[in-house]
Amino acid sequence: MLARFWGTRGSLPAPLGAAAVRAKVREALLAARGKGLETPAAVDAFIAEALPFTVSGTFGGNTSCVEIDRAGGELVLCDLGTGVREFGTRLLARDGAARKQRINVFMSHPHWDHIMGFPFLPHIYIPGNVIRIFGCHARLREAFERQHAAPCFPIDFHALPSTIEFVPLEPGRGYTIAGLEVEAITQRHGGDSYGYRFRHGGKSLVYSTDNEHRYESLDAHYPFVGFIRDADLLIFDAMYSLADQISVKEDWGHSSNMIGVELAQFAHVKHLVLFHHEPIYDDRAMATILAETRRYEELSRSGHKLVVSSAYDGLEIEL
Repeated sequence: MLARFWGTRGSLPAPLGAAAVRAKVREALLAARGKGLETPAAVDAFIAEALPFTVSGTFGGNTSCVEIDRAGGELVLCDLGTGVREFGTRLLARDGAARKQRINVFMSHPHWDHIMGFPFLPHIYIPGNVIRIFGCHARLREAFERQHAAPCFPIDFHALPSTIEFVPLEPGRGYTIAGLEVEAITQRHGGDSYGYRFRHGGKSLVYSTDNEHRYESLDAHYPFVGFIRDADLLIFDAMYSLADQISVKEDWGHSSNMIGVELAQFAHVKHLVLFHHEPIYDDRAMATILAETRRYEELSRSGHKLVVSSAYDGLEIEL
């Protein structure tokens, strides 16, 4: 399996503004002084090797959408935030509109930032495509229909020419879908959200966003630890700092980077990916958080080394 991140922000999109782009260009030009970058190849090498990610790239601004790519398998997505627009555009460029697609979507929950990309997925406007939307919420269809209705959108949901199916799931029950073994877990979030564990070929991936873990409940017997135990990859809601989560943002339905490390260490997870980033954080803040998280993992390690990454739009991780 390969996890491909199309959108990694929480709550609302956070695109780079003109001032942020200008600052990156300025920093790159200052770093390039005296380097003798006279050929395109030299410039490319300088960007790749000399500039930090905060200058040469960006964590991105699209909301939650992650693809689980299994070679030769059906298309699988987790959530339909604004990142799904780019997923659809790339898929059309690769396969063309004539090839009919079957897209399986696992929804954590129907809050706006997790469904707002759906109207801009081009495949829903092409007859013959099948989009199967899996989830544990009883009113999942209603959320999509309301978003795709006046006065919010000019095209009514029932006028879409593709086939759109809603398939209910039950947490705690195992399924085989699109060649993957799938299980859902109920999570602590306003209106509930659901995490998913996917297994294939001896590897396992957990997608868990919009889940608040109370710090005083964390130990090796915490139910979530069992759900993520020995996972090869854990995609984890780390929207807040620990200080914010247990004070001013308590009961807001999100977790922190430090709690992600502790849970992953309890469960012997191999790779933790921080996800659902706070939209007010810029690239420098995100890089600082990642460095602090890795340092905390190192200091709190008790034999088991945990790899820690921070998701960004375009990141790919192979299991």
